[in-house]
Amino acid sequence: MRIAMLGAGYVGLVSGACFAEFGTEVTVIDTDASKIAALHAGRIPIYEPGLESLVAENVRDGRLHFTTDLAAAVAGADAVFLAVGTPTRRGDGHADLSYVYAAAEQVAKTADGPLVLVTKSTVPVGTGREVMAIVRRARPDLSIEVASNPEFLREGSAIGDFMRPDRVVVGIAEGAGGERALAVLKRLYRPLNLIDVPILATRIETAELIKYAANAFLATKITFINEMADLCEKVGADVHDVARGMGLDGRIGRKFLHAGPGYGGSCFPKDTLALAQTAQDKGAPVRLVETTIAVNEARKAALADRLLTMAGGSIAGLTVAVFGLTFKPETDDMRDAAALVMVPALLAAGAQVRAFDPAGMAQAKPLLPDAVHYATGALDAAQGADALVVLTEWNEFRALSPAKLKAAMRGDLLLDLRNVYDPEAMRAAGFRYASIGRP
Repeated sequence: MRIAMLGAGYVGLVSGACFAEFGTEVTVIDTDASKIAALHAGRIPIYEPGLESLVAENVRDGRLHFTTDLAAAVAGADAVFLAVGTPTRRGDGHADLSYVYAAAEQVAKTADGPLVLVTKSTVPVGTGREVMAIVRRARPDLSIEVASNPEFLREGSAIGDFMRPDRVVVGIAEGAGGERALAVLKRLYRPLNLIDVPILATRIETAELIKYAANAFLATKITFINEMADLCEKVGADVHDVARGMGLDGRIGRKFLHAGPGYGGSCFPKDTLALAQTAQDKGAPVRLVETTIAVNEARKAALADRLLTMAGGSIAGLTVAVFGLTFKPETDDMRDAAALVMVPALLAAGAQVRAFDPAGMAQAKPLLPDAVHYATGALDAAQGADALVVLTEWNEFRALSPAKLKAAMRGDLLLDLRNVYDPEAMRAAGFRYASIGRP
């Protein structure tokens, strides 16, 4: 089979490389000529473990190609996937679908034969029907079936998530056209039959809502345990034990019950907001999701206050080391990272900031104030610091010796917003240590 993947961003590049690994011939298209040139040169524009070698192997074997030429990529393709951006629209919180609609029209006008047009981007309910209308207007002479195939990729684990997913969701239209689209997608995902991955076929609207509902539920789960962590601090309980006690209940599960500075990244903030706005417009408001959004934003805004409290009310003139800038480890993604709120707040309070992140500093520099000093390593960031804040739980931070860390620092304040360290060990090393939801 031959497919085209429109968009060389995170979803498009990972999905394209993984489909190629399945044995499909894949052409990834992007309008950004510099991005395509970098991919031709073997440079991967995002940080994702294993992606560089996966791309290189499939390019070498002739299954993965990159181009800016839409017509060449679409010619003879069995399916074209739309993996373009759907950022939050400025002013109202809705997803900006202009890129999706423009791409659908371009594909329809360019197509030289029947194909399946698959929405891989995260889109609100109703987008698939609008794409159908756009395609019909652009090419009434051609059979183009529209389907939805939302992605469930976690940054840092995306390749494994694609190769060994919990499920594959396919949304199709009613009738013979929808069945043809489903048949094409089942062929593309046939290698997953070997590991018994269920393919859930639904109406297009249902597939679109599954993606939003899943992300909103996980975001709510994170926010819930964060509020429990705050309560634990007030009553002397341990949020780790609370989370474990909850997670051992099979109805709840242990995943996403990790207290921290709040959720961020490319999906949860954008998707919860879009779901809330769509629900409001349809007259079925999702109050729980709306509250999740508000609580998460308030949590990030209050992070710097924790350090001020530890320091007796002021950090003016202090040097603060910051471990981690990205929203989570194993990615260079800075979208809605806690650091984007925390670091400016520290600077505004009069502190000097020395920061280190193993993968995200190049992405962080344009987004953070110029006053931030970027260190060459974790111990370099800690050198001479009066206080340390852990914002991202990279493994190399976990591995640091408490004694070496304390020796590098001038002061003794350690605010661990990811609970990566053992409280007793850090206090034994001489730190005044505070974490999230632990007495």
